Amino acid sequence: MIKPKAFVLYGDGINCDAETVWALNLAGFVPTKVHTSEILETPRKLMTAQMLALPGGFSFGDEIASGKILALKLKEKLKDVLYDYIERGNLVMGICNGFQVLVQLGLLPSSKPNAIRSVSLCHNTSGKFINKWVELEISPFSSSMYFEGLTTIHLPIRHGEGRLAIPDDSSDTVVEQIKKRAILRYAEDVNGSFDRIAALTNEKGNVLGLMPHPEAFVRWSQHPAWTLSKYPTRSEKAGLKVTVSPAFGIPHGLSILMNAAKAVR
Repeated sequence: MIKPKAFVLYGDGINCDAETVWALNLAGFVPTKVHTSEILETPRKLMTAQMLALPGGFSFGDEIASGKILALKLKEKLKDVLYDYIERGNLVMGICNGFQVLVQLGLLPSSKPNAIRSVSLCHNTSGKFINKWVELEISPFSSSMYFEGLTTIHLPIRHGEGRLAIPDDSSDTVVEQIKKRAILRYAEDVNGSFDRIAALTNEKGNVLGLMPHPEAFVRWSQHPAWTLSKYPTRSEKAGLKVTVSPAFGIPHGLSILMNAAKAVR
């Protein structure tokens, strides 16, 4: 069986590229790191891969706003190619800083050309950087290819500007469209995001932006409670969910990435 090819963007301060490559390889992709300068010099090269991953990290040190400078750099030479790439059904995944870039590019929650930008990713309401594991709920109304077979998952978040916000004057129609594209929600309010939204997809479902890090949960030992999770009594005393147990199947981050590989295989 031929494995799908994935490009993983790196450079300009992106710092989760190695983990993303490793996780995508484990999930069934043939991943290749591609520097931002290389993809800007030959934009059509993107068409040789079935997935583009924009990893987490701190591109350009989060100057001005997280993801903004990298988005401006990509916009001039790559955005038209991205529209074509997405329309052909290829996958785009933006993780954390990558999600911020996709929003700054105007590719979420709509990836249609000239779509009006309707969301932003702003500073957490706490004003602090958050680094913790969270429980996430998958929208029962979505048919996203990335979350097939999943309902509630655990992933880590690591961000200072992960609060999804919408303009105060957003129409009811725009609000409903945003909610419709919200594939992933925090089980509890962790950063002040509108409607507890943690991830968005586009109309076709092939573009995914999420603040949690799926590449950081591709083996059970990455979860801080993985040993306790095998013992329900200990887990309950510690206030932990037993659903992180290896007995419940594939690690949640790996499941997401394996679903992606399956979708383009």
